[in-house]
Amino acid sequence: MPHPDPSAVQALLGSRASPCRRGLTGARGIALPPFFDHHVHLHLIDETQLAAHGIAGVVDLGGDPLALARRPRRGMPYVAYAGAILTAAGGYPSGRSWAPPQVVREVTDPSTSAGVAGGATTAVDEQVEYGASVIKVALNAASGPVFDDALLAAIVAAAHARGLPVVAHVEDGDGMTGTAERAVNVGVDVLAHTPFTSILAAEVIERAAAQQAWISTLDIHRDEPETREIAIANLRTFTAAGGRVLYGTDLGNGDLPVGVNPGELTALREAGLDAAAIVASLTDPWPGVAATAGGDASGTKASGTSTFIPGDPPSIDDELTAWLAGATVVPTEELIHDDLR
Repeated sequence: MPHPDPSAVQALLGSRASPCRRGLTGARGIALPPFFDHHVHLHLIDETQLAAHGIAGVVDLGGDPLALARRPRRGMPYVAYAGAILTAAGGYPSGRSWAPPQVVREVTDPSTSAGVAGGATTAVDEQVEYGASVIKVALNAASGPVFDDALLAAIVAAAHARGLPVVAHVEDGDGMTGTAERAVNVGVDVLAHTPFTSILAAEVIERAAAQQAWISTLDIHRDEPETREIAIANLRTFTAAGGRVLYGTDLGNGDLPVGVNPGELTALREAGLDAAAIVASLTDPWPGVAATAGGDASGTKASGTSTFIPGDPPSIDDELTAWLAGATVVPTEELIHDDLR
């Protein structure tokens, strides 16, 4: 049986998709760049299962910075990380069972001077010293106090001064609304979750789409239909406005599959992403996770690994997410790209 037309495959999945076969087994399928999960917590999962289920690299968005800094620089999963989550005094995730003290860094002073106890610059510098590629802040008003605008702006400025993006967990609650808009106003680069507490105004989403990426994490709401629909509706508007979507699951948050998550892919389809856009969200190298393994800046190559999905892409759209979830990580040199049709 011939391979599918490469041009048809690329029209469906994007320009970096290629029909191929595995040299060791002869199995036919599609080669793609490495897949990344842009929101995980490594201390809460069995990371050894990731590659077998399609995920080559991850972005840890809340972990012990010392433990993350001591990780081997080679091997899978390829890891970029934020280190500790910066939060207001007593703010989220302080006191959470999943977040030991090392995962939380309270910031109380907007000082731009290095070495100030509780200072914004001091907290950012600490994560940088531990090798962070991104700075994460908590704006979870549903679970405790959050930064005021001056302190939030100081953290963002300190991170940007060191060339690092800022990712924020935004969540309204306890009488406070507008956390997503506040993140836009101070120049936060990425939202750790698609906003899910209320439908955002179109003007706020348009501004966000012009300056931010959103990490999807839609499937964490699988048991909360109303919240799930709010998140999907916000992401649908964000995508329509040209926003950049990053595939992410918040892996470690509840009973999520380790690897490519079919539920997340299904929700992305509901939010209006086509197959090529979903693949783009999976292969996006933000914030340099490919480079942590010696890959190039575009994410097209991460230390000689590729994604292999057995079989031809399905012609029925509803079957696409199940097919993508069959991905595995293989050495790039193992894949043979046939010219035969």
